[in-house]
Amino acid sequence: MTLVAGVDSSTQSCKILIVDAETGATVREGRAAHPEGTEVDPAAWWAALRAAASDAGGLADVAAIAIGGQQHGMVVLDAQGRVIRDALLWNDTRSAAAATDLIEEVGAEEYARRVGVVPVASFTATKLRWLRDAEPDHAARVAAVALPHDWLTWRLRGYGPEGESPLGPALDELVTDRSDASGTAYFSAATDEYDLDLFERALGRPARVADPARVHTSERVNNSGQSDAVVLPRVLGPGDSVAVDASSPELLTVPVGTVVGAGAGDNAAAALGLGAGQGDVVVSIGTSGTVFAVSAEPVADASGTVAGFADAGGAHLPLVATLNAARVLDVIARLLGVDHDGLAELALAAEPGADGLVLQPYFEGERTPNLPDATATLFGLTLASTTRESLARAAIEGMLCGLADGLDAITGLGVPATSTHLVGGAARSRAVGAIAAQVLGLPITIPEPGEYVARGAAVQAAWALSGTRPLWPIATFAELPADPYPVIREQYAAQG
Repeated sequence: MTLVAGVDSSTQSCKILIVDAETGATVREGRAAHPEGTEVDPAAWWAALRAAASDAGGLADVAAIAIGGQQHGMVVLDAQGRVIRDALLWNDTRSAAAATDLIEEVGAEEYARRVGVVPVASFTATKLRWLRDAEPDHAARVAAVALPHDWLTWRLRGYGPEGESPLGPALDELVTDRSDASGTAYFSAATDEYDLDLFERALGRPARVADPARVHTSERVNNSGQSDAVVLPRVLGPGDSVAVDASSPELLTVPVGTVVGAGAGDNAAAALGLGAGQGDVVVSIGTSGTVFAVSAEPVADASGTVAGFADAGGAHLPLVATLNAARVLDVIARLLGVDHDGLAELALAAEPGADGLVLQPYFEGERTPNLPDATATLFGLTLASTTRESLARAAIEGMLCGLADGLDAITGLGVPATSTHLVGGAARSRAVGAIAAQVLGLPITIPEPGEYVARGAAVQAAWALSGTRPLWPIATFAELPADPYPVIREQYAAQG
């Protein structure tokens, strides 16, 4: 049996799946927690990777490995390969004003045309602009910029700060993949190239792409002690690979020569792990919600609603994010004094449309639509609709209508949508699945719960090892036919 490993280095934790490369069956797995916060020392991710590897029984027998990770985070390195400051994560919003500044300077339409996205606080470019303005001394020391999964891949291969890694700070060995790079706002998924002008506009420093041929050459340094150009990771294709170049004893001796896949951003890795192809939509209902679809063609949305990301399979992954998802169900369940099963029972006892009751669920403001100061509103209260059952149903319908609006934004750009994979913590609710089929009007597949980001990274590892993308079976929890009830979305739209 040939084993491959997939890693999900998420905001909350590090998960590792070790699977049979031929069948995709999980052989063993491990997990370790990450610290809380919106800025984190990347050393904590490295420690968690080591702990998760130990929990999984080690990596010495693994033929290939790939790392999926949280998108957008900013890891800045100096010329000695040291992390200059704690990484800013995707959910750190201090760069919101920087996003506004970049849009005013370049223009939303120009950003969308050049890199397929319009800057928001989560994207790496806005964090670099914040660094330039708020911490200029740190910005002046930047010799390389990496994303979380780039940095972990670099460390895994044996590179890192002098004295902490076998091979030292070879910044030209940094690699990434197109899915994660497309979330920076300075890489185009349409051209598969960095927009170095947009990078320079963000940090105020020129950049170049990492080149392994330069590892053993001396980088010219200017009078202020900084390198002339900031190094950006080389972008690998979906089936491309590098290798472990020096075994690190602290990572349970991953053998030299072990194949290392390109890795991916978390949503792209999840799509790969689910086996999503063109026409497939993934709706993920966690603390926040995401809707993304695999598309053969790139998209560009100047409104910023749809982010034109790349996927991990060589195509594209237009994506919409909402802030209010499973938390909507949490708060209404608490209000009604029931658990989530109880909430589902109440909701299914009400008719579609909840007797006219509509919950617009902007409890924490909203990103899509962009209403950061909005609050939730309940409409349509009558003597008939003011029941526990109607409120339970209105909560689920309102949450799903927000995601359906995101799907409309994606399909409005010409992206086909024929079926839906429903994933996330709320996906196994009987009511959420049934009502999703009514709101989205598409067939719904609910996979068995699983670590699909780590599984997608394992797909990449197997792909890099064999040269062929594996097609592993996915266990299904439920399948529901399309059951459209237009009244649900009509009522929701009328309250906009």
